Amino acid sequence: MSHPVIHAFFVGKALADVTYEKAEDAFSNALSELGKFDAEQRENLRQFTTEVLNRAEREMARQTGSTTTTTTTTTPPNTATAPNTPPAPRDTQEVIDDLRHQIAHARAEITAYRAQKSAS
Repeated sequence: MSHPVIHAFFVGKALADVTYEKAEDAFSNALSELGKFDAEQRENLRQFTTEVLNRAEREMARQTGSTTTTTTTTTPPNTATAPNTPPAPRDTQEVIDDLRHQIAHARAEITAYRAQKSAS
């Protein structure tokens, strides 16, 4: 009678060991996939940010070169630096105010353009 009990004990122990190993493998694989996903998303975000900044710089350079006769400034402060030189750090509120000013200016130009378009 003790032989089947001992056998059941070792079968149960082996079952627990195999289950633990399989769970450990599954958990480590899940963490590995999560880490890989995180790294890919960070790289995608970095590439997206770089692309947006490059397009903005190209557009700013194009607009700066073609709109030198405007009465108000269309370029943000600190653009007098070289194209590859990062601008000096500014206060966050100053940046927000500057962006609001640029948006208002762009809206005014769009409105004037639309008025001119509808008049002709």
